[in-house]
Amino acid sequence: MNIWIAIGVTAVGCYAVKLIGLLIPAGALERPLVQRLAALLPVALLAALTAQQTFADGRLLGLDARAAGLAAAALALLLRAPFLLVVAAAVLVTAGVRAMTGG
Repeated sequence: MNIWIAIGVTAVGCYAVKLIGLLIPAGALERPLVQRLAALLPVALLAALTAQQTFADGRLLGLDARAAGLAAAALALLLRAPFLLVVAAAVLVTAGVRAMTGG
């Protein structure tokens, strides 16, 4: 029964967030600060998700093959490589480090 309560609370919460978004006056959304924050928020959330998925293993922080892949992707980005090459570099480095370390 607890799962259905969680599903119900989640559904109500999603509906409330949508409703709040519709009730905000248009003038408030046109402010430069709000527009700047709206442009930067997805980047910050993606960076946080990437960091969490790369350096966290359950409740522990650690460096493993994923960190090497992220470093390879960052280097490819600094060299202005195309996106597919950035992804390929991350995949190849991660696979190579895992093959060498056995993990």
